[in-house]
Amino acid sequence: MKVKMILPALTEAVSPFWRPIKYSLFPPLGLATLAGYLPDNWDVEIQDEHVERLRLDDAPDLVVIQVYITSARRAYALADHYRRRGAHVCLGGLHVTSLPDEAAQHADTIFLGPGEDTWPAFLADYQAGRPGKLYRSQQRTLDTLPPVRRDLIKRPLYLVPNSLVVSRGCPHYCDFCYKDAFFAGGRSFYTQRVDPALAEIERLPGRHLYFLDDHLFGDPRFAAALFEGMRGMGRVWQAAGTVRSVLQGDLVARAAAAGLRSLFVGFETLNPTSLAAQRKVQNLNRDYAAAIRRLHDHGVMVNGSFVFGMDEDDESVFSRTVDWAVGQGIETATFHILTPYPGTALHARMAAAGRILHDEWDLYDTRHTVFQPARLSPAALEAGYWRAYRDFYSWSNIAQGAWSKPEMGGRLRHAAYAVGWKKLEPLWDWVIRARRVGGMRPVLESVLNGLQSGARVDENLGAAARPAPFPESS
Repeated sequence: MKVKMILPALTEAVSPFWRPIKYSLFPPLGLATLAGYLPDNWDVEIQDEHVERLRLDDAPDLVVIQVYITSARRAYALADHYRRRGAHVCLGGLHVTSLPDEAAQHADTIFLGPGEDTWPAFLADYQAGRPGKLYRSQQRTLDTLPPVRRDLIKRPLYLVPNSLVVSRGCPHYCDFCYKDAFFAGGRSFYTQRVDPALAEIERLPGRHLYFLDDHLFGDPRFAAALFEGMRGMGRVWQAAGTVRSVLQGDLVARAAAAGLRSLFVGFETLNPTSLAAQRKVQNLNRDYAAAIRRLHDHGVMVNGSFVFGMDEDDESVFSRTVDWAVGQGIETATFHILTPYPGTALHARMAAAGRILHDEWDLYDTRHTVFQPARLSPAALEAGYWRAYRDFYSWSNIAQGAWSKPEMGGRLRHAAYAVGWKKLEPLWDWVIRARRVGGMRPVLESVLNGLQSGARVDENLGAAARPAPFPESS
């Protein structure tokens, strides 16, 4: 049995003229996880169109395609191609779950929601000669998860091949997030057991890790046990968390002691009215500046996420946000245009109000305006978004942000990280084309781990420092 698993790319990602580094960061971990369920004697390959040219003249028996909204058009074209060649084509992922009727036109089988229960059920049916047309996830557990088939990942093509996920979903409910649609019909947040998670980490070569979990700190008990188990491994890692989780308890100290060096934090907006409107309640009444100081005190860099286009936003939102982020010494910022993904509460609300401009899914990439903003024109919102990136990563603002650090080591690390991410894009383009992305990994590790003289990274955090029992959720 020959199985082909595909992660399709955006049209721009396979452009002969430009290859941004973000497309070469992480391998298709979801597909490699599903591959772990396949029989050992099956011939399996994973192809990621972001980093390699697809071979389309082959004849696999089973084709599995992971579909995101911005790659939907390409995914459907590939699915149609392989169906014509006689393959049984499976489609799954966020977009398929949101718009199953659309996806079903291009597939023999579609999967709605996570695959830990539906994929094994399909494989049993497929081997029995009676595969179903639709499988909907109902049971949510990671207890029976097999080892990820990392042997199928082409490690040299990625800057961060050691990506992993030890939980699914998020305990919060934000109106603009895909999560509620994807996890409908079952638990929307659950974790692995600690021992299997640590075993997966032990299997990974090298030092650097990147947790792709939506909210690694979402279950404080699990997170504390995970970080305790990671202490002494010598790992350097990055992850995502919320403002609330940074301020609550001592999880940040524990994470830093275990090797956390950079955290993606969803600030989203500085306007509390906008936070309430999008049900981002976990950020309400939180001291953003205190959260940033706490991370910096423990030697953890901040990648701040901000969303433009909420109903309270006017032309001043771009400069206000950039000035605040620079003044706080945030090392890197990720900006987004508010995007009403189908299946979300935000999309339903905007569709009812007649504010959705089109359904060209390629443009639902948080870089284009696909709805009618309340206080800005669509063109002004896009222009402000690009201006925010340009201004935040200007040489003067990189220098100002770096100089906000109290010691020279922190200043140098800030500058190296920000410059390496945005100012060296032509270099990244060359490195990707030369297929030498993996060779840059030691540089990333050095920047993340070095120059920490001012950090309070407590390597001896032990039982005496532990607080009272953690609350149920962050």
